[in-house]
Amino acid sequence: MKISKTKKVIFATAIILIALVGFNYETKSDKMIEYKHNTSLKIIKEDWKGNVFIDGEFANNGKKDLKFTPYDILKWKISKNPQEKEKKDDEFTLKVIKSTNFLKSNEDMIVWLGHATFFIRINGKTLITDPIFYDMPMVKRLVELPCKVSDLKNIDYILLSHGHRDHFDKKSISELHQNNPNIEALVPLELADFFRKEKIANQQAGWYQKFETTKDLEIFFTPAKHWNRRGAFDFNKTLWGSFVIRANGKTIYFAGDTAYGEHFSEINKLFGNIDYCLLPVGAYKPDYIMKQSHISPNEALAAFDNLKGKMFIPMHYATYDLADEPLGEPVRILQKNNNIQNIRILDIGEQLNLEI
Repeated sequence: MKISKTKKVIFATAIILIALVGFNYETKSDKMIEYKHNTSLKIIKEDWKGNVFIDGEFANNGKKDLKFTPYDILKWKISKNPQEKEKKDDEFTLKVIKSTNFLKSNEDMIVWLGHATFFIRINGKTLITDPIFYDMPMVKRLVELPCKVSDLKNIDYILLSHGHRDHFDKKSISELHQNNPNIEALVPLELADFFRKEKIANQQAGWYQKFETTKDLEIFFTPAKHWNRRGAFDFNKTLWGSFVIRANGKTIYFAGDTAYGEHFSEINKLFGNIDYCLLPVGAYKPDYIMKQSHISPNEALAAFDNLKGKMFIPMHYATYDLADEPLGEPVRILQKNNNIQNIRILDIGEQLNLEI
């Protein structure tokens, strides 16, 4: 979606106003530090005290490390994109396979529904990650779903990585709940209020905690290097993270949103080699804004190597236009590396059976 210069300025001004009433990106010298986790859930990392909570905000690696400022955001929104012409001329679009066949199969599988939304069936249980099926404010969804939302039935779990609007869409979740009244949401710490109000069963976890599921399915909440905000006064009030899913002799890693960091190697140390790595590859330019929140395609390749993954499935690109890079650039970068890495670029709606 092309956004006019005037709209960019309006959008940036709104961000600045919000930021001035709640954007805290520096650590105070007289900080109050707490450690948070769900006391009802198992901690799987030895000596882990919980997620660091500084002056009422969650933090990465024990510190407030978000370095860009509201003025950096303003600079981005009013500056000329150096790839503007290349982006305008890029005709890349995601292919959508219109089908409900994957919903009728009992095979263990991964199906990409767009952005960070996956349909995963493993050992008889069905999961949906970060569901978003519709347009966002000022951002249009560029591709259709492979099926109707009402077709998504018999879903056991929603896995929600964090509260940003392109990952936590309340309309999409409410519709999933209507179709699946017994669905359960697995969410980060302090992100359960919506689910309680909607009467959706839920569990919230800190990093390195194991959710309570059936004995033939293990789901763990693991680190990500990110942040969260939905409104003016909720900066980092809720946690963010990623998921490791183990069942039927297979391990799946869903990264959510993350910058590059040592957590990828740490996850490998805890879980061993990952069979399927679902990693974001879009929304990485301009670097001075995005590097602290998102990995680039090349950083995703490095993360895949850190995880000692067997198959890399890219996500978080070309469903929405969220940043300055051309929509097809992530795929073109990955295709250059496909001869040395096991990268599986899925079409939306394509069924990948889990055979590793």
